[in-house]
Amino acid sequence: MRLTYRLAFIVLTLTNLPFVSSADPVVVVADGRIPGSQQPRVAVDERGSVYITFGANDDIYFSKSVDNGQEFSGPTKVGRIEKLSLGMRRGPRIVVSNESIVISAIGHSSGNLVAWRSDDGGDSWSGPVQVNDVEKSAREGLHAMACGPEGLLFCTWLDLRSGGTEIYGSRSVDGGKTWASNSRVYRSPSGTVCECCHPSVVIDRDQQIHVMWRNVLDGNRDMYLATSDDRGDSFRTARKLGLGSWPLNACPMDGGELAVSPEGDLITIWRRNNQVFTAMLDQPAEIAIGLGEQPTVSATADGDYFAWLARRHGDLMLATPAHQKPEKVATEASDPDMATSPTGTGPVVIVWEQGQKPNLSILSKTIVP
Repeated sequence: MRLTYRLAFIVLTLTNLPFVSSADPVVVVADGRIPGSQQPRVAVDERGSVYITFGANDDIYFSKSVDNGQEFSGPTKVGRIEKLSLGMRRGPRIVVSNESIVISAIGHSSGNLVAWRSDDGGDSWSGPVQVNDVEKSAREGLHAMACGPEGLLFCTWLDLRSGGTEIYGSRSVDGGKTWASNSRVYRSPSGTVCECCHPSVVIDRDQQIHVMWRNVLDGNRDMYLATSDDRGDSFRTARKLGLGSWPLNACPMDGGELAVSPEGDLITIWRRNNQVFTAMLDQPAEIAIGLGEQPTVSATADGDYFAWLARRHGDLMLATPAHQKPEKVATEASDPDMATSPTGTGPVVIVWEQGQKPNLSILSKTIVP
């Protein structure tokens, strides 16, 4: 039923391409009063509270909303990293569990991935704690973090400890206080995965960890996914996503995103050439959903929400189960991220950068209150 609905929805989306503007309010999370604000990420907890992190120069900031994203607290500083990794889908990541909020980030100067945690809703922070266990191995600055059932956390990143670029990961079972010895998620037979595309990670209701990245094999830059059944100690053989391939001798700097539906379906969204595709884990064929880049996805009990950037004027496009036509949410947008609650019944919130450097703002929009 779910797959049939999703296929029908996407076909309708593709056959009704005229854009419509949205009248729903957009909330300013950060503006020019924090110069250099960029790369926002969002998380939503089971109560519907919304949590945002972003970077500004070498500083990491946090803001929250307790009214479904209608208003946000003034951004507060979490920490500072020399030469904070920002830009091109880099930047801090945020997850929330019943016990804690965890924010992770990478510094280009140290080459390390570190994490802070808060046990009081973001009023105070402890850390940072280093996640990678080989110094400077995370220096590419691209990573992802996810939270699953019972507070299981998993970080994954592009790792350079062996020379070529590999996918590594680490878990935390105590709310980000400590992180386990690192495990290799994937090493490409070519000697490297795509060197500048961020990985993605999600944890399903059975505590399976799914990691997605862009590979380099046979001259192609295709998306691959590997799954762990033992909370990240080991990963199954990686599988390619989609039937097509992208011959490319360059890095597109665009890694895609993952989501898990309340029914347990794994949904992927990613770019190939100038087209955005979605695919489910056990369905071999990909589905084209629009022209663009930097896609993100959120899965709810009512269906799946897709967002991406149309390359024309930085238009931020949004496709929802309630609309057969993609909506244009914003112009001059970049680096969108989207989230909902772990149960898929809370608000769906999208955040993004808007404007031109150095005059960037961090904006938020609640799609489903």
